[in-house]
Amino acid sequence: MATAASADVICIGGGLSGLTCAARAAELGLRVIVAERGEAADYPCNSRYSAGVFHASYQDVTLPTADLDAAMQRAMSGYADMRMLDVISQDAKRALEWLRAQGGKFVRGPQRSWVMAPPRGMSTGLDWKGRGPDALLRALTQRITERQGRILLGTQASGLESSGGRVTAVNAIQNGQKVRLEAPAIVIADGGFQANTDLMRQHIGPHPERVFQRNAGTSHGDGLSMAIEIGAAHTDLNRFYGHLLSRDVFNNSELWPFPQIDAVAAAGLLVDPRGQRLFDEGLGGIFLSNEIAAMDDPLSTTVIFDAQIWEVGGREHQVPPNPLLEKHGGTLFRANTIEELASLAGIDPQALAKTVSDYNRAVDSGDLTSLSPVRTAPKAKAQPIRHLPLMAIPVCAGITNTMGGVKIDEHARVLDKTGAPIRGLYAAGAAIGGLDGGANVGYVGGLIKSVFGLRAAEHIAQHR
Repeated sequence: MATAASADVICIGGGLSGLTCAARAAELGLRVIVAERGEAADYPCNSRYSAGVFHASYQDVTLPTADLDAAMQRAMSGYADMRMLDVISQDAKRALEWLRAQGGKFVRGPQRSWVMAPPRGMSTGLDWKGRGPDALLRALTQRITERQGRILLGTQASGLESSGGRVTAVNAIQNGQKVRLEAPAIVIADGGFQANTDLMRQHIGPHPERVFQRNAGTSHGDGLSMAIEIGAAHTDLNRFYGHLLSRDVFNNSELWPFPQIDAVAAAGLLVDPRGQRLFDEGLGGIFLSNEIAAMDDPLSTTVIFDAQIWEVGGREHQVPPNPLLEKHGGTLFRANTIEELASLAGIDPQALAKTVSDYNRAVDSGDLTSLSPVRTAPKAKAQPIRHLPLMAIPVCAGITNTMGGVKIDEHARVLDKTGAPIRGLYAAGAAIGGLDGGANVGYVGGLIKSVFGLRAAEHIAQHR
């Protein structure tokens, strides 16, 4: 296999974390190569498709470190690796300022966050060209090339080489040819494995084809698989970040990545065709999406709610389902009785009537412990369902990116199964584990994981 190029650092993946690492490494005087499987200059990736919200568990990244730590610990319910949370709380503000210095623009956003500017419009469908994330990735690409770094498009990493206990090269396919990229430091930053059907079936649910790919479709878990093959440890891989979407999304491209149905479901009910509740709706849309994806039939659930929930929860988003769902062709059933609504939605009428009656009685009494499954309220307060018209939306789980990945330390070094660093191997972004996930699917954030790209570059430069 021919050696196509050599450098001080090779970053696998050209999303925000990979480009952050490469730009910072080049800034520190290192020779850098980014291996990106996308072929066009505006190659699709989750970072580019994202809404560009830069947050740490929905908190302002400029808050004092103690406040950020506390907020993330609450969100994660004890699941996350404390060392990694500390990295985020210590470096989040610095990362924001560094990205600004590279040409990134940010404005204040919702939920105590920062949003990459210009922000996306209030519209359904993909709206990424020229928006904040796209502009930032272009700015980072420019910084890399200005500092003599190289971005190799159409280059898919396929394996790692090691010698003397150290990773030394990446094997890749470039324009149909096998090539070898040499470097004393390799950084895995190619995202999760949501586009890999086999891994999805193994870790997420039995029918990945019935889970909507709410993503760029470019993350196949190549970096994760390569790292595991040479002995890297990994965290749980059975959770993902995603949202509830209209089931019509499989045939209507205008219904993703927004609007999402999370807030409506969290205030109302989620039922199966038997009219039975399945999960604790109060844990929110990300949790519900995970539970639905793991079902034998992920296309069998419906959200039940009423006019008041539609007017409140239905408008709780920058791109709200009310009124955009119907405007863009999504199904919304309306009826004046539960039995009529059930018939429209293909649900057992008598069973749904009992489920709604029991639910309303529990809400009115203020005691939700009588419900099975028990209803809690960490994400949203349960609302009664009685204001006409009564409504229903057939939903599905939409996956954005998998949670979990290779284990790393505070310097972003990949760890082996004994907890020791694998020399020369680093990871950042959605390829890493130890942050998001757990039983309640806690979420630290997607773009904030780019702080580990900074940490990797700086550690590599310090020890080159």
